[in-house]
Amino acid sequence: MEKKLIDDCFYVELKKWGTWDSYNKEGKCLITSLTEENCIAATRFYLKGLQEGFEDTKSHQGTVDGKL
Repeated sequence: MEKKLIDDCFYVELKKWGTWDSYNKEGKCLITSLTEENCIAATRFYLKGLQEGFEDTKSHQGTVDGKL
């Protein structure tokens, strides 16, 4: 299959089994997705996170009182 250049910074390609992969310009696989649109959106999100940093995630702890 032929790779398509997106935003002049990464490629997407339809694979043999119907999934889509994105690659950086060096050829490293970044994201695998079921649709081209999701692959492009997820890759843009991932690359933006690498460039600007990812937000700190918050975890929550809960307790359950009583007998189960």
